[in-house]
Amino acid sequence: MSGLVKYEMMILLTEEFNDSELKTWAFNYAKALQNLSASEISVISRGKRDLAYWIKNQKKGNFIQINFSSMPKYLNKFLYNLKLDDNVLRFLILNKTTLN
Repeated sequence: MSGLVKYEMMILLTEEFNDSELKTWAFNYAKALQNLSASEISVISRGKRDLAYWIKNQKKGNFIQINFSSMPKYLNKFLYNLKLDDNVLRFLILNKTTLN
């Protein structure tokens, strides 16, 4: 399928999540990606870590990595939903296709 781009996204969530809540949150966003025609979705929990500085009154955060392939036109809607989520402190998305 042409037009697909590989992405790697790192998401920093608030520390209030326990393991089952974190899995549920990640599953819901993986499902949202799938609904936007993304494929090859993999979710990796990078654990809870201390932050170098306070972000939105948080000193610790949960890190989630999501790898997926998608057409770029669908990405903006997904990123908009992430921006509206109060549990998301920060996120970064990289185009892995151009890194190779």
